[in-house]
Amino acid sequence: MNIKHNRLKEFYKLWSTQSLSQLGSAMTSFALTLWIYEKTGSALSTATLTICTYAPYVIMSIFAGAVSDKFNKKKTMLVCDLLAALTTILVFALYKTDTLQMWHLYAINAFSGLMNTVQQPASEVATTMLTPPEDYQKTSGLMSLSRSIISIGNPILASALYGIAGLDAVIGVDMITFAIAFVTLAFFVRLPEMERQEAKENILVLAREGLAFLRKTPLVLNVILFMSGVNLIASMFDAVLPALIIPRAGNTVYGYVTACAGIAMVIGSFLPTFMPKPKDRVRVIYLTMLFSLGTENFFLAFSRSPIIWCIGQFLGWALVPVMSANQNVIMRNTIPLKLQGRVYACRNTLQFFTIPIGLFLGGLFTDKCAEPFMAVKEGTIWATLFGAGKGSGASLMMFVLGVAGVVMVVVSGSIMKKYKYTE
Repeated sequence: MNIKHNRLKEFYKLWSTQSLSQLGSAMTSFALTLWIYEKTGSALSTATLTICTYAPYVIMSIFAGAVSDKFNKKKTMLVCDLLAALTTILVFALYKTDTLQMWHLYAINAFSGLMNTVQQPASEVATTMLTPPEDYQKTSGLMSLSRSIISIGNPILASALYGIAGLDAVIGVDMITFAIAFVTLAFFVRLPEMERQEAKENILVLAREGLAFLRKTPLVLNVILFMSGVNLIASMFDAVLPALIIPRAGNTVYGYVTACAGIAMVIGSFLPTFMPKPKDRVRVIYLTMLFSLGTENFFLAFSRSPIIWCIGQFLGWALVPVMSANQNVIMRNTIPLKLQGRVYACRNTLQFFTIPIGLFLGGLFTDKCAEPFMAVKEGTIWATLFGAGKGSGASLMMFVLGVAGVVMVVVSGSIMKKYKYTE
């Protein structure tokens, strides 16, 4: 009991300070989105910023997981966090000298994304090392809770700070939260020792082992592939959302609507902590995603009211923590600890490769197809359904995404019925 208590104590220190740092980073990302949209007014331009973050994450994740399994977890996390912080300082310097351009942000975000690619699987394994198996569902709920609080706080705080004091104030908060997390991890968090990979095992061998495990474990592989489809729709939604709200209601309302997703996730995060173990975790995963994709997009598509937008965001995100917790339990219980770094990294590539694709397609279709189409439809049934003026094309895109999401989940759910995970 005492060993378990000590391990959870270390988990709480790591989880709380890393979550604080993630809040600071998310605030900077949100503020940069506002800065770019002010400069360009383009959904594709803002989406490209996130694409540059995810591209190295998708391309290099398989190898990053092998690196994580081969080297010390704490040192890997510290080096990656430090290098990512240096990129934020570079943004600050360029902004203060009035030389910051969009291509700077794209390049810097790509490098920062690469650091996150290496850091994330190391962090996943560190969490497993600090969590007793019987507490996996509880700690998964806590991690969903912190992500939810970040989703609430970062748009509100970032938009307020950005409006009052500018981008440099947001970056200043980011640096303070980074320093707290870095010092805590370096000096106050103790990770248990674990067996390292032998030196003769090179990165390519370790990466192939991660892929081989997934091929032998169709339950985990099919859950990952299903979530890649969900991420395609969700990332297109993310690209469309600012183009729907900002032209119609401004940055502040966009911050509030975005924050509603976080509020929903905070409430939803308590469900995995207290709910009993489900009979079939796979079924829970696809049913929660059917509810999410089958509500949010349609609420935003047909309404011009910020209140309805907020309700749609709440419904779309309320059950995401339940999905996430069930996927985490399946993976942590199924994957041996010594393989987790490389398998999680393979998961990152397979599950998240659709995010940059979705961001690009969402921004492209909004700017080049939906908005021009709606611009010539004033006085028609299209304008009655989706409104008029800038933002109406984004509403049309939301409707298309709602239909596509429901179809994707129904088809995938019928395939996944043959896979069942019980404990």
